[in-house]
Amino acid sequence: MSYKGIKWLILILPTVAIGLWEYSRHAFLLPYISMETGNILSPLFVFMITIIFLRKLFTILERMHEELKTEKAKKAALLERENLARELHDGIAQSFFLLSVKVNKFGRHHGLQENEDFQKIKQTLQHVHDDTRQAITNLKYAPTHTPFSWKERIHQYKEELENQHFMRVHLQWKIKEDTLSSKEKVELFACIKEAVTNVMKHAKTNEIWILAKETENGWFCYVKDKGTGFTLPIHEGYGLQIMKNRARDMNWGFSVRRENDETIVELKKEA
Repeated sequence: MSYKGIKWLILILPTVAIGLWEYSRHAFLLPYISMETGNILSPLFVFMITIIFLRKLFTILERMHEELKTEKAKKAALLERENLARELHDGIAQSFFLLSVKVNKFGRHHGLQENEDFQKIKQTLQHVHDDTRQAITNLKYAPTHTPFSWKERIHQYKEELENQHFMRVHLQWKIKEDTLSSKEKVELFACIKEAVTNVMKHAKTNEIWILAKETENGWFCYVKDKGTGFTLPIHEGYGLQIMKNRARDMNWGFSVRRENDETIVELKKEA
């Protein structure tokens, strides 16, 4: 039943009920019920109708009203998110793109393409630009309130790497769902993505291993590849520095090492 129909029913039902009662009382019940008794029964009859029917209708009306308010609030929030996404796209994202173009032009003009500091600046700009684009994409969709399924998200990421980036991913995930807090899940997943991105950019390989396992007093997780590796001493680029900072903020151990022609990026937590 529609919102408007319920309101009309609330208005009409008492009138119809008392009308039917009075007609029945005078037409059929007058020999059995005196006028004084009928006058007493009339308000009781209306009260009974109110309790039985109108109360239920009011409950439905209130629920519909709350649902309408919630829906309006969601639409307003989504509209605000779309406006913010548009402002980010038309403002910050375009500015970063223009800045990136100018930085590249400056580097070519002054012969800085091989300069280490210049490359770090370019990587920083690229990361900020990518984060901004991702924020714009996220703002275009209403946030979901379903619980964060860690294992499902990890396996979705594996499929994404295999289907979109043609990577061969060996995944072993042996950390239980409730072992990590929500913040730990988000931070660990961000570190895994950063490590995998570094492999795709620099390791010159399409095969990668991701292993996560619980220990007696905590857990560890590593991303391993058999690519070109690095030259000692390790130069911590922007991506590695991000992972290191995340690990430090979460009080995790962080290491990057080269063993048996394999590069291993490891995060671990100990009680």
